Amino acid sequence: MSMWEPGVKKRVLYAGTGDVVDYQEGTKAVFHYETCKLDEPPTVLDDSRSQEKPMELIFGKKFKLEIWEKCLMSMRVGEVAEFVCEPRVVAQYPIVAKSLRDIRQGKQEHPRHCCGMASDNSLGYADLDELVRQPQPLAFIIELLKVEKKGEYSQEAWQMTPEEKKAALPRLQEEGNNLYRLKQFHQAADKYAEALGCIEQLLIREKPGDEEWVGLDSRKVPLLLNYSQCKLILGDYYPVIEHTTAVINRDEGNVKAYFRRGKAHAAVWNEREAQADFSKVLELDPTLKGAVRKELKLLEDRIKSTEKEEWGKLKGKNVFG
Repeated sequence: MSMWEPGVKKRVLYAGTGDVVDYQEGTKAVFHYETCKLDEPPTVLDDSRSQEKPMELIFGKKFKLEIWEKCLMSMRVGEVAEFVCEPRVVAQYPIVAKSLRDIRQGKQEHPRHCCGMASDNSLGYADLDELVRQPQPLAFIIELLKVEKKGEYSQEAWQMTPEEKKAALPRLQEEGNNLYRLKQFHQAADKYAEALGCIEQLLIREKPGDEEWVGLDSRKVPLLLNYSQCKLILGDYYPVIEHTTAVINRDEGNVKAYFRRGKAHAAVWNEREAQADFSKVLELDPTLKGAVRKELKLLEDRIKSTEKEEWGKLKGKNVFG
């Protein structure tokens, strides 16, 4: 292990291939990382292999943990290396780790570049709070999986300019539609959610009620409906109720929104709400009488089945003491 950067020692564990990458602005590095303390045996703080996806870093986006950019700039694709860093070099690691953990647990949305600061004295993770109180050296084991130049990969919403976000909306919706047709409902929902995220970020720049704002807001309706349909198929009913309600607040005569919300209410035993939504469906479109009757019959049968099951349990007990 040699001193490679002030405060950092690098040791190559597995040699990569090709030349060291020339990282221009917008280049994306895809890599796995493991963060350890220097105790014996080493305490692992974070390991990206436990996540669904490896880490992605876009150069030129002012990533808060600068040493990771420097580490990657010294590596070849396929290389695995260990970087042992002095405390001053990794002072920002607790904040970056908090952001990455929160994203993994669904506590916040992207961006992955982790520029946010903690809003209070506690980061919400005991091991990270300890690092803040008692800074110590850390070791990163990094495996560089892939490098893509700007234009070679699809940008996520946080990486785009407002103009790029607007241009991406039809593409994201069409990709979602294609995935839906292939019955890849999780992936389709992700595409619709990404498009909705673009719109939300664009809306922030506009004044509510202005023509541009109204136009953008109206584009949410088909995306919310498509997202809700995916969630309905996947059995994730409460987001369906939330997002179809958002559609109804914009368009009180939207039959699809009432029908899908009625099905979601029925699935979570909201009998009155389901019946009210299905009644509204019939009011708006009487030709759907057969479909509504089928859904109401399913709800009635489920309720009867549950009541019968509960009564059977009570019969075997002396409930009167």
